Amino acid sequence: MLFNTLTYLLFLPLVLALYHLVTGRARLWVVLVASLVFYGFWRIEFIPLMLFSAVIDYVLARMIEATEDENRRRRLMQISIVVSLIILGVFKYLIFFTGTIGSIAGLIGYTPSWPELKIILPLGISFYIFATISYTVDVYRRVVPAERSLLVYMCFVTFFPHLVAGPILRAGVLIPQLVRPAALVSSAAIQGIKRILQGLFMKVVLADQLATFVDRAFDTPLAGLHGADAWTMAFLFGFQIYFDFAGYSHIAIGSALLMGIVLPENFNHPYLAVSPRDFWKRWHISLSTWVRDYLYMPLMGASPKGEGWEALPTQRQGGGAVERKRTGALFATWALMGLWHGANWTFVAWGLFHAACIWVQRAILAIAPVLKRSPAVLGWAVTLPLMMAAWIPFRAETLSDAVFLWSRMIDPRAFVSFGLWINCYFAAALVTVGSFIWCGLQALLKRLEGQTLAPMILGTAGYAVMIALVFVFLGIREQFIYFQF
Repeated sequence: MLFNTLTYLLFLPLVLALYHLVTGRARLWVVLVASLVFYGFWRIEFIPLMLFSAVIDYVLARMIEATEDENRRRRLMQISIVVSLIILGVFKYLIFFTGTIGSIAGLIGYTPSWPELKIILPLGISFYIFATISYTVDVYRRVVPAERSLLVYMCFVTFFPHLVAGPILRAGVLIPQLVRPAALVSSAAIQGIKRILQGLFMKVVLADQLATFVDRAFDTPLAGLHGADAWTMAFLFGFQIYFDFAGYSHIAIGSALLMGIVLPENFNHPYLAVSPRDFWKRWHISLSTWVRDYLYMPLMGASPKGEGWEALPTQRQGGGAVERKRTGALFATWALMGLWHGANWTFVAWGLFHAACIWVQRAILAIAPVLKRSPAVLGWAVTLPLMMAAWIPFRAETLSDAVFLWSRMIDPRAFVSFGLWINCYFAAALVTVGSFIWCGLQALLKRLEGQTLAPMILGTAGYAVMIALVFVFLGIREQFIYFQF
């Protein structure tokens, strides 16, 4: 079921009515059944796969908690992770890996005869697999206790607002709220409705309308594209994917709020970031923190300490070996993070691009620490185009296409002509300037809140316009971009 459909706008009030009419375990059953119905609207035959994955981790987590033998605990955790990764690998990466092996074999004159594989990627598999992996690891680390109730655990895995595209939730955040949900107060209900409306506006009015320009631009033959075209394509897609994914997160957070459940924020104005590292503190926050805690820090050799980490040795304490390990962990993490997004080398290139940006930032600040005090606007002016250029391989069909577009971006000779539909340039300029004006207006209204009636009047008018535009464009059903991951 898609958030941006009339079906969901009818489904959600029905679920909320049932949820608030009952109490105790009955509420959990409402959540579980509603979540399975929500997922089953896509492909009902993949529900058993999701439940099987959840049950495996539920049983293994109970076994981990039941033993004090550290070796046995570690083996059980490893079994849980391996099973989860096998499930993810078969459905998401088997075709990619067999194709890559076939291409490498072809270079030495051997053509393997693979059977033709037709595998459907289950919706949201990466998100619920990451949630179950984090749960098992947290039980092993003794961050959270193993959940005794299978019903509660199933609700954690299948909770429909975040099921197919996040935010990626951790057991310690969601399970206590499922067991002891907060009473719904009017302020939370109003905020939830506002978040849903904002999300629908970002999706159906902004992202889906930008999709027309993005698709037309990336369908243009490469030979006809020039420098300004490549930058226009990057900015168009950068804003499309932001409005699309942040819109989904708004709807997810708003839907949960109406159930008295608070989900973590997933975006914080990422295009206002003043450095590559700052960008990833603002973009897809639940994924970046997950990757930090369950991949990057372990690769660095850090030891978990409760919900934090033991202090790592500094470069001065450990010399060049520490820095090499840090750099290796950075690039390995980002390569895997890119691969998580999609079974294509273009996504690996996207990840390595971000790793390179962060590594260069580290190197520059190590050489010239005074730059840490440079004006924020300077950092933003450098970061924004870098982050937009990073979207090129994320959207390009092939790695060679991405490299070609990148080469156009930095070739001064490529800026003498234009090859896109003229409205693409207008759309890119309008959405870029308009987005930053909107951010400034939001900051101003927040500062004036409580001092004048202007924020309330403008806010009411704004939401009225949003409602009208959402209902005008709601019939255009574009799938959320992150559903494919």
